[in-house]
Amino acid sequence: MIEPAGIRGGNRMMTLVAFLQAQNCSNLPGSWRHPSTMLDFTTPEYYQRIARTLEDGKIQLAFFDDRLALPDLYTGHHADAVGAGVRAVKMDPATILMAMGMATRQLGLGTTYSTTYYEPYHVARVFATLDLMLKGRAAWNIVTSLNSAEALNFGQTEHMEHDARYDRADEFVQVVLGHWNTWEDDALILDKAGNRFADAAKVHRLDHAGKHFRSRGPFSVPRSPQGHPVLIQAGQSGRGQAFAAQWAELVFVSYHDLEAGKQHYAAFKQAVAGAGRDPARVQVAPAVYVIVAESEDAAQAKRGVIEATMRPVDALVLISEVLNYDFGAKGYDEPFTDEELADFSFHGFRERVVKHSGKKNPTVRDFVEVSGRGTIKEHAVFCGTPRSVADQMEAWFTAPACDGFVLAATHMPGAYEDVVRLLVPELQRRCLFQTEYRGATLRENLGLPIPLAADWQAGRRAAQ
Repeated sequence: MIEPAGIRGGNRMMTLVAFLQAQNCSNLPGSWRHPSTMLDFTTPEYYQRIARTLEDGKIQLAFFDDRLALPDLYTGHHADAVGAGVRAVKMDPATILMAMGMATRQLGLGTTYSTTYYEPYHVARVFATLDLMLKGRAAWNIVTSLNSAEALNFGQTEHMEHDARYDRADEFVQVVLGHWNTWEDDALILDKAGNRFADAAKVHRLDHAGKHFRSRGPFSVPRSPQGHPVLIQAGQSGRGQAFAAQWAELVFVSYHDLEAGKQHYAAFKQAVAGAGRDPARVQVAPAVYVIVAESEDAAQAKRGVIEATMRPVDALVLISEVLNYDFGAKGYDEPFTDEELADFSFHGFRERVVKHSGKKNPTVRDFVEVSGRGTIKEHAVFCGTPRSVADQMEAWFTAPACDGFVLAATHMPGAYEDVVRLLVPELQRRCLFQTEYRGATLRENLGLPIPLAADWQAGRRAAQ
């Protein structure tokens, strides 16, 4: 049997990740309309408040999702998204990450960079630098991007085909890891008197020449206290899951229910083993909405306020964005053709709707209602008192269906304040969540080993 990740001191501990966006709302587009949401999202103080709250709660990681275009696929224009504030602002999250890092000491900080619209050397240098400035707390969420709006922003006429994006991504990650591992861990000497800054024999050129990339090196950034950033991935299609099994150390998923989660978790851990990796070193975390209050009635009242922030346009704008198809051009109850379905960008999203609708050719209505996109129905909702929410989380965790949870926010920063004030103490009381950070680096706090450059070098020599 494959052991779950996160064993610490004999007890298995949850990993908790805060799901953030560098924009006017959380991943729930209606969150900016919530009466308690603060709207100073264009200031560093907004993100630093959230970071301090998360660190007070001993949360392991704050992570930023990202797109390289605002969602303008619906009706072929940006008016609906901008007018209704549907993720209409897209700031660069790496910059915001540093503002949060300066306000914290142990909270892990991760962000998203695309393998389709950037170059490997650039991504390697950005994240290696982040990791040094954060003293070993950085993580890279690897994405292949979603739609033609992103392509058009980067001088391309169309978005690359789904599997081709992952083929490119495989080589992209090889190059990034290659550069990160070309400085050996003890390459720096820093001997002023002897005029020996570094051991040149321990700094190598990569000299990569592949199908998609040529990148020579030598790399220009030394190793960080955690070796290199933690790798995150969230692929849900068959090809995406194969990619995650090959590369990721923390995998974000979406489950409709506990039974589906148990099946997916077991299958994915087997896929990790099949890729020649240790499944205990790869953590799986489903996205969930937590609505917690001192009483059940108060929690349901909070849920009512949250649900009142949702608008029909939210779903149509975001489904169009994620599938790279204008859902305004289709009748609400008109089935999609096989050809249209094949062209959708996000295969995992499409496959989930086909499965749960029971229809080979779903309609716009099916995509809206089954996916729950733009609403709290998109993810599992744990609503209730600290005890009842912890009961639900413990059931998923011990099944096992996961190694932790990605906490999506219903409003900012109040959703995280509620988690830290009400839920975290209950999880700690049950010995399910850490009471203190285990160390200074993200890898220590996730229970992941620090990779050695010498091991990577040896593996590369053996492969040659």
